Amino acid sequence: MGKGGEKGGESGEPEGQIRFYTWEEIQKHNLRTDKWLVIERKVYNVTKWANRHPGGQRVISHCAGEDATDAFQAFHINPTLVQKFLKPLLIGELSPGEPSQDRDKNSQLVEDFRTLRKTAEDMNLFKANPLFFSLYLGHIIAMEVLAWLMVSYFGTGWIITLVLACVLTTSQAQAGWLQHDFGHLSVFKKSSWNHIVHKFVIGHLKGASANWWNHRHFQHHAKPNIFKKDPDVNMLHIFVLGETQPVEYGKKKLKYLPYNHQHEYFFLRLSFLSSFPLLTHCLIPTHLCIFPLWSRLDPSGVPQATLSPAYWKELRIRVKVLREQREAGSSSVLSLTPRKLTPKGRFLESHWFVWVTQMNHIPMEIDCEKHRDWLSSQVAATCNIEQSFFNDWFTGHLNFQIEHHLFPTMPRHNFWKVKPLVKSLCAKYGVQYEEKPLGKAFVDIVGSLKKSGDLWLDAYLHK
Repeated sequence: MGKGGEKGGESGEPEGQIRFYTWEEIQKHNLRTDKWLVIERKVYNVTKWANRHPGGQRVISHCAGEDATDAFQAFHINPTLVQKFLKPLLIGELSPGEPSQDRDKNSQLVEDFRTLRKTAEDMNLFKANPLFFSLYLGHIIAMEVLAWLMVSYFGTGWIITLVLACVLTTSQAQAGWLQHDFGHLSVFKKSSWNHIVHKFVIGHLKGASANWWNHRHFQHHAKPNIFKKDPDVNMLHIFVLGETQPVEYGKKKLKYLPYNHQHEYFFLRLSFLSSFPLLTHCLIPTHLCIFPLWSRLDPSGVPQATLSPAYWKELRIRVKVLREQREAGSSSVLSLTPRKLTPKGRFLESHWFVWVTQMNHIPMEIDCEKHRDWLSSQVAATCNIEQSFFNDWFTGHLNFQIEHHLFPTMPRHNFWKVKPLVKSLCAKYGVQYEEKPLGKAFVDIVGSLKKSGDLWLDAYLHK
């Protein structure tokens, strides 16, 4: 290793010294207690700082021992500002003879993708249209107000209740897509403004936690469909996914559930488990046990209460309803009351949420870490749905899942503009860019689960 002239950061190197590292050495530092990463050929020791990382320590740990340049650019809307946090962590640079990319990645593909990103920036595709998001928020609030006005004027008869369930299901689903926009910092130029509105939308309209959402969702974006890194595919007690995990489980004779029937119980089980009420009331308290309520920093760096007022309000309502039922001796779940309207709407919403979010990922490659470049890893794990006005609205523009994963901070109304550039780059390097109709995408979820279940059963019985 050669020497030059920079500060050594946490390594303790004296001022005026710089060290050069090879990829072979850098890749050894990918442990929980020893994490290095590379950004634009500079080597950083993030071991001690990872626990203070506003996006969570896991998402930065998933990139340890690798070139994290593209991930760094993808998640930060102001990389220059973030550099001030990186500067004290700098310990050296890649040796002059080392390639910029690790593990024999295609350097030309990586450079062409970064050129594409620069082109998108020059086209102002990372600039949001305030009117679009204002109208989007307005139509959500209008549906919420309409629902409660209908209750006030028309009561809670069967017909009104069914109409209300549809209205509230729609407003809540659309609020889910909107909180996603703010959570990805794709609306305002300043991160703090995005975080504030994100907390309002997910906390007061959805009744969930912004901190909990960030903790899980950014891991998914950093390493989509990668076992042990993407929490969205770590469902071992419920489903087996992909082609390698089912065989591995089958050989070990593991059978938490009859996985060969998972394509059948998916219709109820995953939709139920993914509903916001259940996540809020069960998983978020678990999250609190790991991340203390007042000590956790949110992405803007400000201590926050992890649970929203909506969480406690809905929880109190549920407890009160159960108490009233017990006192009345009623166990019926078919009677409809205003207080039971929200859970029914939530159940419908959860189906909407699950089918839309899973159609882009479950039918795609799900496997262990392969250390691909950013473009290849994201496209392998995602697919698009054909564009139409309905599909854009129904999915919250997640029908452009490939573009969203490549550029998570890009406002969704610009995905269609960057799509031709992405398709052209994929075609140039033979990277499969998959796009399908909405109906086929839903069917492919079931087909993929059935295929994985059959692989498990074959390995369970014969291997």
